[in-house]
Amino acid sequence: MLRIWVSYQRLWLSGCALLLAALLVACSSGAASSGTSNSVPAQNSSVHQAPNTTGSNGASNSSSSSSTASNQKSTAGSSTADAGPQYLIKTLNVTMQVKDTRKVASDIQAWISATDPRSSSAGADYTQVGDKYYNVSLTFSVQATMYPQIYNYLRDYNVQGSTGGKLVAFKETVQDVSNDYVDTQSRIKNYKGEQTRLLTLLSHAQAVGDIVTIDQKLTEVESNIETSEAHLKLLSGQVTFYTVNLYLQPIIPNVPAPAPQTDTGWSFSSAFGGAFAASLSFGRALLTFLIWLLAFSIYVVPAVIIAWLIRRYRVAIGRFVSPLLATSRPTPPAQPHS
Repeated sequence: MLRIWVSYQRLWLSGCALLLAALLVACSSGAASSGTSNSVPAQNSSVHQAPNTTGSNGASNSSSSSSTASNQKSTAGSSTADAGPQYLIKTLNVTMQVKDTRKVASDIQAWISATDPRSSSAGADYTQVGDKYYNVSLTFSVQATMYPQIYNYLRDYNVQGSTGGKLVAFKETVQDVSNDYVDTQSRIKNYKGEQTRLLTLLSHAQAVGDIVTIDQKLTEVESNIETSEAHLKLLSGQVTFYTVNLYLQPIIPNVPAPAPQTDTGWSFSSAFGGAFAASLSFGRALLTFLIWLLAFSIYVVPAVIIAWLIRRYRVAIGRFVSPLLATSRPTPPAQPHS
């Protein structure tokens, strides 16, 4: 009887030791994850109550404590996975009105290049809209880490007071591509795993039909890997470098209209100028008439020549035509004499 009691006592002590170890593991996992701080105390309280509910059955106590610790670890792991990295694509559009657009464009471009040495110009456009006035459009690609500093600089640029301009528009566009980025990474990982498996099958295949089938599938998988890696590279570039579009408009001062000219009376220079202008107008009109006459001379000249010939040889033509007319007339019958 004493031996049985000692066995039960050792079993109970071992169960208490396992329970204490489980409590220590649960406390450490709860401290490591802030997202599960509210659920850990409730689980710990249930563990403390376990010895009273189970009595001397230490095996059941140890199993319940180990299951509680595993639940805490899974909860902490899921919360960490949910709070994964965020991948964003940002585009900033800034429109300003300044006095000298070319000088401001040069100053901003030099400042961005000095602030972000890895930045690059993605395009520039200078359009003249007046005498010494230009509309300027600039596009920059800046690092995501330097973007907040450039954002604040452009937003507060006209506050400096030296530009003499104003901020017309300031718009930021943000696109979250975290799901696409993570999904693309997962697809590449799965494709590469399938590629490894197909290569293993291809190395052990002996039948020609199996080799052809595996090779076709391997080609398809490699094509998918290339497409996914290209898409991931594009996303990586867009989330690493942000686009900044800068539009500068000139402030054109209002020029007063010229005052109307008043009549100062007669002068020789104005009279001579008017006469000369009138003579030029008459000469242009005469020259235009001669040009029209020359163009229609192919019809006028033959008509004038024919009229002149008829007038000059009118008598000769009459002598030649008269006998013909006389013979063509019928002779009237002779009337009898009464």
